[in-house]
Amino acid sequence: MSKIFEALQKSSGEISDITLPLMTPGAEPDTMDREAPEHDMVQETAPAAAEIAAMTDIPACAEMEAHPVGDAMPVRFGIVSLRLAAESPVLPFDVDHARAGEQYRMARTKIMQDPRQPRLIAISSAGSGDGKTITSINLAGAMALKSEARVLLVDGDMRRSQIAVLLGIPPAPGLADVLGGACALEDAIVQVEQFPNLFVLPGGKPIANPTELLDSRRWASLCAAVRRQFKYVVFDVPPMATVADYDLIQAHCDGVVMVVRPDHTNRELCLRALDTIPKDRLLGVLMNCVRDWFLWKTADRYYYAAN
Repeated sequence: MSKIFEALQKSSGEISDITLPLMTPGAEPDTMDREAPEHDMVQETAPAAAEIAAMTDIPACAEMEAHPVGDAMPVRFGIVSLRLAAESPVLPFDVDHARAGEQYRMARTKIMQDPRQPRLIAISSAGSGDGKTITSINLAGAMALKSEARVLLVDGDMRRSQIAVLLGIPPAPGLADVLGGACALEDAIVQVEQFPNLFVLPGGKPIANPTELLDSRRWASLCAAVRRQFKYVVFDVPPMATVADYDLIQAHCDGVVMVVRPDHTNRELCLRALDTIPKDRLLGVLMNCVRDWFLWKTADRYYYAAN
């Protein structure tokens, strides 16, 4: 059994209620800690478990008031077309990746059916390389497949923004530019051509210390504005306990999903991070890059028969 799963199981007698096993085609790219993605997919006939820098100074106060975050937003946003790499593990919702796509749909269902009805959701991890950015993109994409749900994906990891790179869209303007007063919120959000219900707010121009921008009334106003405009908002958040950014973002969210990667995530960091999440906000632990043997050993209710 995976060391990380054993640790989680020992820490809580209700681990099956908070763990969403997930197998993805690959792991999140990480410039500081590159790990080879795991591609341990079983044959299509087998059952599977599912569920799941250039730096710039912070703008002066006068500049931060240039574009206030208000209620009014245009009916139409700018439209972008995704340019994904051939082997990209993001948005696996075509027939070639049906199995991975189904797992994200089931994770989506767990979140949407949560009695707390979370709408602003933070996706984080204990450390780098666990796959939180891939998870954020794919969960947002799965939610956007619901015809009645307008979903906003926000790159809240402004220190190491990756969402725009993975989606093949312009990285700016984005969140940092909006919080810095360089542009209006409606000018930074884009609509995805291939997924009409999916909207993206990239990280924007890198800055030296985004904590100062997040610890502001402008950040609170932005969260309130996107809550009014979208059914769900998914935030890709920096790893827990590494910078203050995570705490400032999750404070305005309704729930937190923690991403762990078996035999990669540091066990002690994982348990410490799990303890820091307010129990009323913990939506679940999502296990990324799960091996086939683990899928077979998880609870029966996670099984489904592949067609």
